[in-house]
Amino acid sequence: MNTTTAPRATVGGAAAERLRTILRIDGWSTAVFGVTLLAAWRPFSGWFGLPPSWSVPFGVAMLGGATALGLIAGYPRIPVRYVALVVAGNALSCLALVVLVLAGAIPLSGLGVAFMLTGAAVVAVYAGLEFLGLRHARTE
Repeated sequence: MNTTTAPRATVGGAAAERLRTILRIDGWSTAVFGVTLLAAWRPFSGWFGLPPSWSVPFGVAMLGGATALGLIAGYPRIPVRYVALVVAGNALSCLALVVLVLAGAIPLSGLGVAFMLTGAAVVAVYAGLEFLGLRHARTE
C-alpha cells in the first residue's frame, strides 16, 4: 500500500509575498465593508433601498469571507488551490451582484444600484489581481 501523497502546489518566496498582500487587502476591505453593512443597516436601507434582510446576511457572509482570506494569507506557503477558490468566489460574487441588480431582486434606489455595481467592480478587480498574482507565481 502506497502511503505517500503528491505534494500540494503552493506559492512561496517573493511571489507569495505579493499574493499575500493582495489577499490581505482584499480581506481587510471585505471585513470593513461587512462591519459597515451590519452596523449601518438602517441608513443603508434608507439611502440604498437595501433592506436588512439583505444587508445583514451580506455583512455576515463578508465577515466569513474576510476571515478565510486572512487565514489563507497567513500560510507560510500559500496553497494554490485556496487562491483559485478565492478567485472563483470573487468572480461569482461579482456575477451575483450584477444579476441581483439586473433582475431587480432587491428594491434598490438609484444610489443602491450604483453602490451594488461599484461593489461588483471592486470584487472583479480583486479577482483579477489575485488571478494575476497566482499566474505570476507559477512562472517564477
